[in-house]
Amino acid sequence: MTAVETQITYTNSYTIQHEDAYMTQEEDWDRDLLLDPAWEKQQRKTFTAWCNSHLRKAGTQIENIEEDFRNGLKLMLLLEVISGERLPKPDKGKMRFHKIANVNKALDFICSKGVKLVSIGAEEIVDGNVKMTLGMIWTIILRFAIQDISVEETSAKEGLLLWCQRKTAPYRNVNVQNFHISWKDGLALCALIHRHRPDLIDYSKLRKDDPIGNLNTAFEVAEKYLDIPKMLDAEDIVNTPKPDEKAIMTYVSCFYHAFAGAEQAETAANRICKVLAVNQENEKLMEEYEKLASELLEWIRRTIPWLENRVAEQTMRAMQQKLEDFRDYRRVHKPPRVQEKCQLEINFNTLQTKLRLSNRPAFMPSEGKMVSDIANAWKGLEQVEKGYEEWLLTEIRRLERLDHLAEKFKQKCAMHEAWTTGKEDLLSQKDYESASLMEIRALMRKHEAFESDLAAHQDRVEQIAAIAQELNELDYHDAATVNTRCQGICDQWDNLGTLTQKRRDSLERVEKLWETIDQLYLEFAKRAAPFNNWMDGAMEDLQDMFIVHSIEEIQSLITAHDQFKATLPEADKERMATLGIHNEILKIAQTYGIKLSGINPYTNLSSQDISTKWDTVKHLVPLRDQMLQEEVARQQANERLRRQFAAQVRDGGAWEISHVSVDIAGSLEEQMNSLKQYEQNIINYKSNIDKLEGDHQLIQESLIFDNKHTNYTMEHIRVGWEQLLTTIARTINEVENQILTRDAKGISQEQLNEFRASFNHFDRKRNGMMDPDDFRACLISMGYDLGEVEFARIMTLVDPNNTGVVTFQAFIDFMTRETAETDTAEQVMASFKILASDKNYITVEELRRELPPEQAEYCITRMTRYVGPDCPSGALDYISFSSALYGESDL
Repeated sequence: MTAVETQITYTNSYTIQHEDAYMTQEEDWDRDLLLDPAWEKQQRKTFTAWCNSHLRKAGTQIENIEEDFRNGLKLMLLLEVISGERLPKPDKGKMRFHKIANVNKALDFICSKGVKLVSIGAEEIVDGNVKMTLGMIWTIILRFAIQDISVEETSAKEGLLLWCQRKTAPYRNVNVQNFHISWKDGLALCALIHRHRPDLIDYSKLRKDDPIGNLNTAFEVAEKYLDIPKMLDAEDIVNTPKPDEKAIMTYVSCFYHAFAGAEQAETAANRICKVLAVNQENEKLMEEYEKLASELLEWIRRTIPWLENRVAEQTMRAMQQKLEDFRDYRRVHKPPRVQEKCQLEINFNTLQTKLRLSNRPAFMPSEGKMVSDIANAWKGLEQVEKGYEEWLLTEIRRLERLDHLAEKFKQKCAMHEAWTTGKEDLLSQKDYESASLMEIRALMRKHEAFESDLAAHQDRVEQIAAIAQELNELDYHDAATVNTRCQGICDQWDNLGTLTQKRRDSLERVEKLWETIDQLYLEFAKRAAPFNNWMDGAMEDLQDMFIVHSIEEIQSLITAHDQFKATLPEADKERMATLGIHNEILKIAQTYGIKLSGINPYTNLSSQDISTKWDTVKHLVPLRDQMLQEEVARQQANERLRRQFAAQVRDGGAWEISHVSVDIAGSLEEQMNSLKQYEQNIINYKSNIDKLEGDHQLIQESLIFDNKHTNYTMEHIRVGWEQLLTTIARTINEVENQILTRDAKGISQEQLNEFRASFNHFDRKRNGMMDPDDFRACLISMGYDLGEVEFARIMTLVDPNNTGVVTFQAFIDFMTRETAETDTAEQVMASFKILASDKNYITVEELRRELPPEQAEYCITRMTRYVGPDCPSGALDYISFSSALYGESDL
């Protein structure tokens, strides 16, 4: 300890010098009160008791303070007891000069401890000068009992006073401001005892109006249980306007020394509890991260096979149910997992920040559960998810096309099969062998009409074959039935061709035998057959099913229909001309009295057939008009859905969410409030997303697969919203970590702002990271003189994984690293050593006595057994435990 110089002046008596000079402000008060006999009485009693509390350790005591120190022997003995050092051997003579020599030896020892005595001589002590003797004893008390007291960087009197104020602050009716009148009612002394030993005094029963009772209670308890002798009289303190400050300080200092050891252990225990609490909280966060990561990965593992299942259903209803299940997944099942993934990243960053700030090693999750592993798994999920939705829509479109083609195939096959019914039997007849000439000619013409009809049906057969081929190419589920029916039609068609050619050959062989033919019947047959085929084709076209996806396509059909209607007048002329032939036959028969059989030998068609089919055509025309107009209305409704969706995307700004950037100014707390409000706005915007999802569902249910009015799909909006939610959550976490860093490392908001401004200036790409060259420029701009070796060392600190970039958090950590005030393994080890009474091991009993139960059990279950000589069974190694807390293998 360095030498100190103390100066305290007692009027007309002695002067003591001390470099703190803490008595200077009360010097006048002391000078007056030293003349008061009450003060002298209090000092005599207190100092005597104080000296005896030390002298009894040497088996002696004093009765009269000014008499018993006159020969210097007990004075030297007192100094040896309180200092623990040996003084020079005393003179054993009883002469005055022997006494003076012994007292001088004591005074010289006091001066050797850095105290300069002024105007105090051995002669005054030997002569029994009371004031000089009391002044000398006060000097000893100051030097050996009070001077070394230090609380919160204060020392001596101020330190002792601050200690008393802190310990008595929670107690009612106690307000320690000095070392005199603040102690008159005895409550302050009782509060000191109760604060450290509540089992000794029931403070709630003390009364402020009973100062003598309070003081005597404190004196008796201190003497009986704390080994502090009674140094004062309650009546003297109460009846004195201002009790002696030195007497009170001497007595109170005994309490400080009595409780100082317990407080040191309490401080050590508090430090250890704090460190263990940090470790327990960090371990809890690690366990929560592992659990949440496992659950999220397990969910992804279960979900991906479902999305990868591309086994198509055979019906439109079943595929639409798959699409509805997928929508439920996107709306109900996935959003909570998005939140969990975001929360997982936030928890991981917060945990790493807490570990770094508490000087703990970084957290390494279990294999396969890193944030990057989860991000990769999530990316794989989204890729499979996107492919699944595209597959669903493609399959639905394919099934729609298949249903349309299958129905069209059935319709055309039915019409063709109806037409071919009986044709093979007809062609196989040999009626020409017994027919008359006229009948032969009729048969020939009839066959020619049939060939014309057969050729007209060639297109339908080709259409049936083409439709069957397309159904096969589109993997129609009942393709076998289609192929069988198509093959039957084709085989029958080939057989009809063969039979037709055979019948023609037969008729041509006998044609020369017959010469006359009824020209009018022939003409009617020739005109009626094509016209009938035209009407058949017209009816087929008018009843033809169609599928369109846009206004333009339906308009194209309407245009074709209008063109067809434009041909009706010409067709009506053809009908009238054909019917005119029949009328001419009737007119000739009537004119010449010919009895007609009523059967045209050249055709099975009659005028009634023509008229009936014509009426049917005229009936189908308005029905076709109605179908086309209904389809126009449906396509217009679809167009409105497209425009409505595009307008909501454009006017609501929903599609822009993926482009929003966060740029919040102000203090970190203000930024945090703004970001959380912004986050809440994003969460509230979910209702708009849900409304767009509803419109998108209507569009898909209406089988609308494109939208020329906007380039943005529901996927853009959905993914943009999710990305923005994740971005804002990460930004909030970054600000939270900055607050943690600022508070933990003691940097001001202005420093953070300066660091942020410097970082942003050199963040050229505006992506929250600096490359090494920009980082070097930033350091140079802040006054760093960097060589290649030093810069390489700094880069290993800010970029330990050699990623090639420096994040803002790493930049902040570097800028504050040198000034950080954190617990270290050495500090924790020193605290345990205090609890262990300077042993290199600690026992279970000591841990349970000094620490709260939870922290004590935490240490007991994790400390290893101490191996060393002369240690009790069950001794624990707190040194390796302290190192392990900070990830250090050896200190």
